[in-house]
Amino acid sequence: MYENVLIEKQGRVAFLKINRPTKMNALNIPTRNEILQALDELQEDADVRVLIITGVGEKAFIAGADISEFAGMTAITQRDVMTRRRAFDAVENFPKPVIAMINGFCLGGGCELALGCDIRVASENAKLGQPEIKLGVIPGGGGTQRMARLIGEGKAMELILTGDMIDAQEALRLGLVNHVFPLAELEAKTLEIANKIAEMSPIALRMAKEAVKGAARMNLREGLEREVDLFALCFASEDKEEGVKAFLEKRKPEFKGR
Repeated sequence: MYENVLIEKQGRVAFLKINRPTKMNALNIPTRNEILQALDELQEDADVRVLIITGVGEKAFIAGADISEFAGMTAITQRDVMTRRRAFDAVENFPKPVIAMINGFCLGGGCELALGCDIRVASENAKLGQPEIKLGVIPGGGGTQRMARLIGEGKAMELILTGDMIDAQEALRLGLVNHVFPLAELEAKTLEIANKIAEMSPIALRMAKEAVKGAARMNLREGLEREVDLFALCFASEDKEEGVKAFLEKRKPEFKGR
């Protein structure tokens, strides 16, 4: 079905792998379209509770956009491309938890795709940045907005204005990534996090994700009101009854996603 992405499943966890290693997994238009198609497929798969996005190979997560597509692109045609449904936004709005497993260069559009994920885990050899300024443009896949919300305006401004790359440890210090692991351990450690999340109620996971995402989109009062609504909705689920019953019976809950 796909030429530029791979879907693999391990229990309740799915991997979406960008498969253009000879191009450092750069995001061209066909690849972005396939990401959208794969996300739609995985959203409907009830067996998948957590999604991990990564790149094929050991050099790059996603090294950016395919710059060859920029040649000859006018402002009007570029805006038309960017105002369609976008992979960056679809990842952020995916109803299940999404982990970026950053296994190398994570630049430009690759960094923006990672910023759309809920959790970012990096290998020790990872390099992150938004180098678009060096091409005479700016980040256009949400980088100016999501990075500033994640690590603060000052540091985001510096990274975007200089186009500098930072290593994994600096990204960890800034809060741009959640964890850093040796490359040889990256997949196992990421799966450990994903499997822990996958044990939880799919309904509660979706509500929690929506509530936390709302913190960056609403003022405090609106966010607190939305949290109350989502909290109350959890009480309509069978998973809530199972979770409470399991706690009282001192056993592990078996969530069904209902």
